[in-house]
Amino acid sequence: MDLGIEGKRALVCASSKGLGRGCAEALAEAGVELVINARGAEALEVAAEEIRTSCGVAVTAVAADVTSEQGRDEVLAACGQIDILVNNAGGPPPGMWQDWDRDDFIAALDANMLTPIALMKAVVPGMMERGWGRVVNITSQSVRAPIGVLGLSNSARTGLTGYVAGTSRQVAPAGVTINNLLPGVHATDRADSLDGGVAKAEGITLEEARTRREATIPARRYGTPREFGAACAFLCSQHAGFIVGQNILLDGGATNLTV
Repeated sequence: MDLGIEGKRALVCASSKGLGRGCAEALAEAGVELVINARGAEALEVAAEEIRTSCGVAVTAVAADVTSEQGRDEVLAACGQIDILVNNAGGPPPGMWQDWDRDDFIAALDANMLTPIALMKAVVPGMMERGWGRVVNITSQSVRAPIGVLGLSNSARTGLTGYVAGTSRQVAPAGVTINNLLPGVHATDRADSLDGGVAKAEGITLEEARTRREATIPARRYGTPREFGAACAFLCSQHAGFIVGQNILLDGGATNLTV
């Protein structure tokens, strides 16, 4: 399918690896020029060169921490006109409700709620003026079914979901769509970290922890960054203009919901 976005320009955050990179690669395959971002310069440059070589599109790499105002300024200064924004950031660490204090919640809100909001506020007005734009926020299945040990993520990402619910309806008349992709477990470093925590706590191997979690997913496997990226690219396409303010699960059926 021709997604109809060749020549558009996208900013994809946290895209040197994992789900962010899957989204960047899928957009590049559709002919979209990229600004990619991550904190680690070395891995980011490797990703940029690999995407340039495989897809033949312009890729600008900006190593910066977008959870800081300075980092966002650096990234936005390199962007120019942005037609597509993919917000992404690693989730806060797991724990129990007694473990977290105010500073922990502020850090989670900065990374997973306030940063994507700031980036939307920076680029959406230009999209509205031009009459076209796409924003995809990578959040989590936990906004539909909270995960006990991920209370910081539950809180911050649900706050972003509420913000998008209202804002997306306000900007849609100008041809701009905002939607959220809710990943379940995918084969990324984040999954390895969480599985590693379970393995350490229960005295089992990493493979045993992974096999146990796969058994809870109806698809009986972890998702891949590539298939997640394909879903993101479709939401950014010309065909997705009637999808507004939605929270789309990509979790292999793991979240047991009727609606």
